[in-house]
Amino acid sequence: MRLGGPVSPAERTPESWLAALEAKRYRAAYCPLAVEAGREERVEYRAAAREADVVIAEVGAWSNPLSLDQATADEAFGRIVASLRLADDVGARCCVNIAGSRGEKWDGPDPRDLTDETFDAIVALVRRILDEVDPQSASYTLEPMPWMYPDSAESYARLVAAVDHPRFGVHYDPVNIVNSPAKYFATGREISDFVSRLGPRIVSVHAKDIILRDGLTTHLDECIPGDGGLDYGVLLGELDRLDPDLPVMTEHLQGEEAYDRAAAYIREVAARVGVGL
Repeated sequence: MRLGGPVSPAERTPESWLAALEAKRYRAAYCPLAVEAGREERVEYRAAAREADVVIAEVGAWSNPLSLDQATADEAFGRIVASLRLADDVGARCCVNIAGSRGEKWDGPDPRDLTDETFDAIVALVRRILDEVDPQSASYTLEPMPWMYPDSAESYARLVAAVDHPRFGVHYDPVNIVNSPAKYFATGREISDFVSRLGPRIVSVHAKDIILRDGLTTHLDECIPGDGGLDYGVLLGELDRLDPDLPVMTEHLQGEEAYDRAAAYIREVAARVGVGL
């Protein structure tokens, strides 16, 4: 595995970017370029990453291609296509998005999002994206969510089988599928089940944590790794059985100090269970 997280280079150059990664001891990185980046810059960053032995984990394409507003859906499709092309050009492992929602909020819950009709629409959309781009190395992936497909190891496996394309990969966010107290109290089991079903297809991982509050009815909140109930020992142990270059990326934290705390905790657990980062 390779630990990574966001960095803030002093300048927009490959050298400054790599220096910022080295200062944090990260061996994996989020893509430093936007989709507007030209061909020359893409080639330059790809070569720099390869030379420095840095894995570019992912390009985010955060948008709602399932929107019932056609203009919004079309804009999202264009954004995803451009992001997947960027991922392929810079040598990133994947382009990642959520499936999207039929509701008003692009990443919010809607009763239509967990229907057979929406499942079939996601399959058709992923195939259309992959046909449009025809990526040679990067995968298109969907980040799991607690209230839309894929919302579990089972539904992700169903999507992989239905899409049936070698460049449809798996993006793993173990926190996002802890959507009940039962799962919260058994995160190790949930992690092991996910990896056993989908391990060879996992191309990037998000690292955060989750805490169950004691207010009624049920409140599950994201938090800094180490402050919640996610079994990081099991997570790192299971992921260690996969690709040695698998990126594990911290996210959704507030400020540099929080990211440093997260990295320190993950490294501490890794050392305790005998896993290299």
